[in-house]
Amino acid sequence: MPRFAGRILSSSLILKLFSFFSYGSMAVFISFFPLYLQNIGMDKLQIGSLIAIGSIVSLFAHPFWSYMGDRSQNTRSIVVIMMTGMLFLIQIVFQLNTYTLICVFMLLFYFFQTPLLSQMNTLVLNYMDTPSKSFISYRTWGTLGSAIFALIAGITIKNSAVWNVSTLLTILILIAIGTVLVLPPLRKPSDTPILTPSGFRKVLNPYFLAFMILAVLISIPTAMNTAFVTLYITELGGTNTMVGLAVFLSVILESAVFVLFDRFMKRKLTLMIGLLALISVLYAIRWYITSEATSPQEVVLTQLMNCFTFGGYCYLGTQLTMLFIPRPLRAHGHALYTLTSSGISSMIAGLLGGWLFQNFGGSMMYTVCVALALFGALGFALMAYSIYKNGYQPQLYSEE
Repeated sequence: MPRFAGRILSSSLILKLFSFFSYGSMAVFISFFPLYLQNIGMDKLQIGSLIAIGSIVSLFAHPFWSYMGDRSQNTRSIVVIMMTGMLFLIQIVFQLNTYTLICVFMLLFYFFQTPLLSQMNTLVLNYMDTPSKSFISYRTWGTLGSAIFALIAGITIKNSAVWNVSTLLTILILIAIGTVLVLPPLRKPSDTPILTPSGFRKVLNPYFLAFMILAVLISIPTAMNTAFVTLYITELGGTNTMVGLAVFLSVILESAVFVLFDRFMKRKLTLMIGLLALISVLYAIRWYITSEATSPQEVVLTQLMNCFTFGGYCYLGTQLTMLFIPRPLRAHGHALYTLTSSGISSMIAGLLGGWLFQNFGGSMMYTVCVALALFGALGFALMAYSIYKNGYQPQLYSEE
């Protein structure tokens, strides 16, 4: 028993380090890759299209890697394969300087990278006995990794004579792979039922379908900001250090928001949807302030609101998916929610955001974000009112 307890404790620490370095690598890539593309001469529309293709690839990559994980029942090996593929392709992408070649190799890179977060979450959950109580601690370590390494990247790039994003990414991914390799083997068979046509109809019930459409409206501006805020900061005269600081401020309080919501939030459907309407209004305010910014410092400070807007939205979206979907089908519901709120939204955001930024400037892009957030707020308010008046109860799952 002591040896078993020691092994579990060791696995827990290793998984936290894995979250720390893997989330850190994601933050560096998302924040500084657009700047790298701009540095080699690409315009905003080209950058946006490169970001958008990642979402298109994810439509195929997510099912493929989920299938491989279910078939092998060894998420640990799947994660190692995916991160190794990313590591190899990074060495190639950062040596290229033409749009066509970068586009081709980014298609391959996104095939490994876009489903990684969901596979990482599955890996962590497979090693946990009480996921509802423990998962927040792993996310906290990931948040710290994102914040710290974004700052390090900003300082390193500023003080270096060469563009060395790839070097930092290589180091972080290598360490993350190393942490996974030292984990003890562990297999947990999936208890998720096969989704029959009748079950699929119950996942796509009218309220959940409306919820996903509204999620797209709110997620498009968020994805635009993620893709282009670094370019917006530098366009206003900001430095790479400011870019790193912006990422640091955007995530540093995120876990605290998760903890507060988890401790004090009542699992009442109308209350949670009403709060999403309020968060959507806060998003609109955030995008308006950003659109009116005249200095990079103002944009950096608005990133603090991300902890409350994105943190609250992410928590409530996950919880509402659990309430809208019958228990045996929740994994499928989460997959559909992720596909819309991340995949489809990012694809639209990359193309639309790149076109707006290129032709009308960053201020106009954020003004469009204000409109989308307000439409989302109205939609969530109407949904909350409808459920309050008519009630809602998820159907129980049956094979029929």
